[in-house]
Amino acid sequence: MMSDDAIYEGRWWHFIDDGRIQCDLCPRDCRLHEGQRGACFVRLRENDRMVLSTYGRSSGFCIDPIEKKPLNHFYPGSSVLSFGTAGCNLACKFCQNWDISKSRDMDRLMDQASPEAIADVAAQEHCRSVAFTYNDPVIFAEYAMDVADACHARGIQTVAVTAGFMHAQPRREFYAKMDAANVDLKAFTEDFYFKVTGSHLRPVLDTLVYLRHETRVWFEITTLLIPGYNDADAEITAMSRWIMKEIGPDVPLHFSAFHPDHKMPDVPATPPATLVRARDIALKEGLHHVYTGNVHHEAGDTTYCPGCQAPLIVRDWYQIHDYRLTPDGRCPDCGTAVAGRFGERAGNFGRKRIPIAIGRDAWT
Repeated sequence: MMSDDAIYEGRWWHFIDDGRIQCDLCPRDCRLHEGQRGACFVRLRENDRMVLSTYGRSSGFCIDPIEKKPLNHFYPGSSVLSFGTAGCNLACKFCQNWDISKSRDMDRLMDQASPEAIADVAAQEHCRSVAFTYNDPVIFAEYAMDVADACHARGIQTVAVTAGFMHAQPRREFYAKMDAANVDLKAFTEDFYFKVTGSHLRPVLDTLVYLRHETRVWFEITTLLIPGYNDADAEITAMSRWIMKEIGPDVPLHFSAFHPDHKMPDVPATPPATLVRARDIALKEGLHHVYTGNVHHEAGDTTYCPGCQAPLIVRDWYQIHDYRLTPDGRCPDCGTAVAGRFGERAGNFGRKRIPIAIGRDAWT
């Protein structure tokens, strides 16, 4: 059994000339004196080493539909065991999980579990995958990677839900352990990234290009459209064209609706018409699979054949009403292959959300 106060040294850091240590995980490059924490708050200098304070500690576990991540082309209808920790390496003013991602209260981390215990529970609950979500797994990468190893040993796949803001070396090591990802492309201007998220656009674009051209990770993209900030036609067009050129037409793109939260309580919620308009723009630019999220829009939930446009996976929110893909992932009408990871049939987990308790002594 591992003790609650076990110390876990981070993988990516080095000493610099002035005696501080620099965290090399993400482009923030936090430089720390003894006892200081990085911007994410969970990586700190202790006894002249970088320590991850949230290893093995979670804000809670829940079984979700995979479409909630959102992933529409990764074993549709299957269930995923989801969990996060605390902290974040971005500072999004619109964060919709801010009570977790910006928490500095370690007592919020209620559940403790070893990687093996998480994999065991996922197997017992018949989850096809485990998702690192709610806050960005980049900042608890060592824990996520160890969980991924334990899951793979049990035949369970792993999903990263992330902003994609990390350096090249840890990115290679991290995604070598992941089977799928949903990457938040929060906007398509540096001005938005710098002023609204406290980060930068270029490293996120680099992550997307890396995933497409140097890995076999299945990934999808999500953009939360915020009225007056990143929802202009010109920006959506530019983003869609970049995706077409650099990644290709088959990556699914999800436009999701904002609701007032955190430091942007006075910004109005995204009208459904904005998501529909964005979807139309992206489709006209040549993207094959464009979805709308956080609104009820059956056309925006449905997967269509990129060849003949026949509806192949008809969804209502997270419930699959019709699944017509062949066992090898093709349209039964015209034979066009649909990009993604598909089983012989869709799962039937539906819209359920099931909280799971993993005890504080669940260490092996």
